[in-house]
Amino acid sequence: MADRINFTTFKKGQEIHNADKICTESHFIFQGLTRLYFLKDGKEITEYFSSEGEWVNSPRSFSQRTLDIYYIEALENTEVFTLKVHDLVFLFDNFPEMERYARLSMNTVFGHYLERITSMRFTSAKEKYEHFCHAYHDIYHRIPLGMIASYLGITQETLSRIRAEK
Repeated sequence: MADRINFTTFKKGQEIHNADKICTESHFIFQGLTRLYFLKDGKEITEYFSSEGEWVNSPRSFSQRTLDIYYIEALENTEVFTLKVHDLVFLFDNFPEMERYARLSMNTVFGHYLERITSMRFTSAKEKYEHFCHAYHDIYHRIPLGMIASYLGITQETLSRIRAEK
């Protein structure tokens, strides 16, 4: 089983996944911080942050083995345990508890996305930021402000004004 899991290190700023390729690996973050983002009109739009104890991959590309829009970048020097798709399938087929773990992990991600959608649609910029700080309470201080603003769908100037009010 140990031969199916690889330990990998990514340097700060290193691309972990490129949208021009099918995502064939999922990474469990041992130490570090990553972001999932896409490009719109040449601008980087941050979709998600992952840190210690979480998995990161390009979800649709990884599960459906197709191209999708997401890039993944290491925001810090990041150490991960890496599983390839076929090795994850092996684990699911041979260890039912792994499949259950994956379902529970996906429910957490799904819940996060639902909260984010609600926050994006029904709250002010200040409320979005407060929700972000609550949801990412353990890592928000490690994330560059421009990426937080992108994630929230607001300008960096608006974010600076909100932060100055505190």
